[in-house]
Amino acid sequence: MLPSAHANTIQQQETNTNASAILTFYRQLKPDFDAGPDIVTMNPFTDTSSWELTTAFYRKYYSDENPRTLIFGINPGRFGGGVTGIPFTDPIRLESACGIPNSCKKQAELSSQFIYTMIEAYGGAGEFYNNYFITALSPLGFTKSGKNLNYYDDKYLMANIKSFICDSIEKQLKIFPSEECFCLGEGTNFKYFTRLNEETKYFKNIIALPHPRWIMQYRRKRMQEFIELFVNKLKMKNAK
Repeated sequence: MLPSAHANTIQQQETNTNASAILTFYRQLKPDFDAGPDIVTMNPFTDTSSWELTTAFYRKYYSDENPRTLIFGINPGRFGGGVTGIPFTDPIRLESACGIPNSCKKQAELSSQFIYTMIEAYGGAGEFYNNYFITALSPLGFTKSGKNLNYYDDKYLMANIKSFICDSIEKQLKIFPSEECFCLGEGTNFKYFTRLNEETKYFKNIIALPHPRWIMQYRRKRMQEFIELFVNKLKMKNAK
């Protein structure tokens, strides 16, 4: 085989991986909606440093064509996915649990602490990410007055973001076709997702789990109990 032909084959193989599809999805995200006054949209995928971390992560854990089950959070926070580009992954966990060094400010995010303690109990990052893909109903995050804002905390934003959420779900389902998924958040996020799914029929079943931040803020003493709940439900799904 000629060197040029060999290079083309390698490039074609890389193009066909989940990593390539995921990175293309994130790179092409466009906040083509009016978020409303005083609301700032966070898009880490337009930041060079964040994009390098995002690329390193997905190439490490998703350079294959294997199926995954989708897990939907709310939207990225400014100390986790808003910095690293990876949902529920702060710079500390990205380095210590995922093995990806970074020069980001090592500021912890509560949700990331829970998720990676759970991932360790599941079997580690390699095993977990081989089975699951964590995303969010809104892959882009929001802040207002310098603080995190959930998409459903502002009625104007929630009304205007619907088409963006639908488009994002549809594109991710092309990467990981699924009839069943998980939703992080048993309250407003789950209610919104359920209503949306009744209209769109994206999934036959949505399994709700408590949101990690709620656990860490209000039920921290029962953290181990919730970790076991997560691991049992995720392992049960993977065993089907």
